[in-house]
Amino acid sequence: MEGNSTAGSFSPLQQFSVADLVVIVVYFSLNVAVGIWSSCRVNRNTVSGYFLAGRDMAWWPIGASLFASSEGSGLFMGLAGSGAAGGIAVTGFEWNATYALLALAWVFVPVYISSGIVTMPEYLQRRFGGERIRMYLSSLSLLLSIFTKISTDLYSGALFVQVCLGWDLYLSTVLMLLVTGLYTIAGGLVAVIYTDTLQTLIMVLGAIVLAVKAFDEIGGYPNLEEAYLKAVPSKIIPNTTCHLPRADAMHLFRDPVSGDLPWTGMTFGLSIMATWYWCTDQVIVQRSLSAKNLSHAKAGSILASYLKMLPLFLIIMPGMISRVLYPGLRGLMIAVMMAALMSSLTSIFNSSSTLFTMDIWGKLRPGAGERELLLVGRVVTVVLVALSVVWIPILQSSSGGQLYVYIQAVTSYLAPPVTAVFILAVFWPRATEQGAFWGLMLGLVLGLARMGLELVHPPPRCGVPDQRPWLLTDIHYLHFAVLLCTATGAIVVGGSLMTSPPPSTQLKDLTWWTLSQESPQISVDGTSQGLPNGEDTMEPPFWARVCGINALVLMCVNIFCYAYFA
Repeated sequence: MEGNSTAGSFSPLQQFSVADLVVIVVYFSLNVAVGIWSSCRVNRNTVSGYFLAGRDMAWWPIGASLFASSEGSGLFMGLAGSGAAGGIAVTGFEWNATYALLALAWVFVPVYISSGIVTMPEYLQRRFGGERIRMYLSSLSLLLSIFTKISTDLYSGALFVQVCLGWDLYLSTVLMLLVTGLYTIAGGLVAVIYTDTLQTLIMVLGAIVLAVKAFDEIGGYPNLEEAYLKAVPSKIIPNTTCHLPRADAMHLFRDPVSGDLPWTGMTFGLSIMATWYWCTDQVIVQRSLSAKNLSHAKAGSILASYLKMLPLFLIIMPGMISRVLYPGLRGLMIAVMMAALMSSLTSIFNSSSTLFTMDIWGKLRPGAGERELLLVGRVVTVVLVALSVVWIPILQSSSGGQLYVYIQAVTSYLAPPVTAVFILAVFWPRATEQGAFWGLMLGLVLGLARMGLELVHPPPRCGVPDQRPWLLTDIHYLHFAVLLCTATGAIVVGGSLMTSPPPSTQLKDLTWWTLSQESPQISVDGTSQGLPNGEDTMEPPFWARVCGINALVLMCVNIFCYAYFA
């Protein structure tokens, strides 16, 4: 009791030192400076310049931006919390990205570049013809961005600031949104990518300092497992393992039936989710499309993969060691969390405005010129910022923890059909528009049915018998992702075989088997213009070999780490 009263007598602001304030002021100043500098580097008055950074980005900002875009504050807090609750198995969500990132650069990006597209729904329209798939995918992507990505990142980031600074949740969120919204609107993708690079540097260096401090507290890595398994709470519910450390906490691969993250789901189900996220999601692919050429896109993927190997050591294990904030490092903690939040928010704002402008507005106003499209892109970002502010009270009234769980589930129920359609679009020239559309529709119905069941029958609290339907208790959501992807694929194949095949002229440059090596054309609502770089799908042989060797080394490192912690 004595400890509680002492802790209660300090407000968060009293513990906040001058050094902490200096760190935060320097962090925001750097952000603004990099945003202004990068905005001046490229012509932002063209669609290619604003939405694709003039297709002139080098590999290192692309790699840093791929990493920063994926490490939102929701994931940052989620990984640390999951590490504290269940051990290291959640690392699979990070390490699985290696193979999806390599597939992105070696398989998907050459097809996307040769087709000359700006958005992912635009690719499916070119591949299959017709408008309905493009409109459906644009709408689905926008809804997923607003109601899953933006909301979790905002909630967890603002909650963190509230706990650390004692600021009002609303005030801190509005301030963050204003800063991120301003340089996204002003600078387009190039400002987002360069500020992401700064955020990656801050996240990695800050997390290293915090991890070293955390390991120092418990006496190094050898003591981690022992200390973690002894971390038993003072109150335990009888006859259950609730709140007790898991016996398999230090294992990546867990039982396929009883495991909280079964190895079968983490291998196959997660690969389907990773393919959707890394190879077909606008936020990620837009970065790779901004590369100078294919070698830069490949090197960016390799750098991002190496960075994705770090969270086990920098986020998850420190989360296992302790969720206590070290008062002396509070400013650094906030800078790291802000970096995670702002990098993911800017990426989502920029990509969502690209989707709306190119896919939805372009359809409503087929004759729109470049100036109109750029204006719409900026206005959409303002609207997204405003929507996010309105969304905060709803987040506050709902239980934040439950919301995070639901959002993971939402993605696993809506993404697998999209993965199936993209894989068949790229690799199976016989796939037709009718097959793809009805596959997506069936996948949507099945996914929503499972999601509805989850909402009606939430998981029971600790110590309460699980009496949910067998579909929820016996089929893990990662296993459900495999079944959903397979069912969608079957419908696409069946529907395609029952309809006449697409003409070969329609497939040129749009599948893996029909790629040409010519410089692609980018279409801006009917008008074609050559890309600035004649080497887009061509690569210098030397750099192609360097990238290939690096990819092999990366896979060896990844397999070794998996084997060591399995």
